[in-house]
Amino acid sequence: MSAEPRPEKSAKPVRPAGRFRRMIERLSTSQEDLHSAELQEDAEAAGCTRICDCHDREIVKVTGTLRTVTLRPRAGVPALEAELFDGSAALDVVWLGRRSIVGIEPGRRMIASGRISMSRGRRVLFNPKYELRPLGQEH
Repeated sequence: MSAEPRPEKSAKPVRPAGRFRRMIERLSTSQEDLHSAELQEDAEAAGCTRICDCHDREIVKVTGTLRTVTLRPRAGVPALEAELFDGSAALDVVWLGRRSIVGIEPGRRMIASGRISMSRGRRVLFNPKYELRPLGQEH
């Protein structure tokens, strides 16, 4: 018998490594969280700024998915408004004087660039330059 004490087992559970760990994490993560993570990876791959990092009066290039598209008049002028979500936050994209734009529809991915402004506590891009992402393109 030896006089040396045995090393104690760590109280921290051992995390599975590699592919198995990623599979377990995917199974235990909600669909919304997975979609948000995918959108954030897409924004990083496209070289865009995360919406949560955008500040008032800053010129930005952002990407994400259009959640909603509505026609809402502003000061008596028609305005097409869409909510762009990139997984970190959302912003409103507004085209003044437009009733509709072909391809601007919920679920569509796009890249938009312009100067951010704040309106009623929300980030807004007015009349941005934009690029629609091809339908069915995941990345």
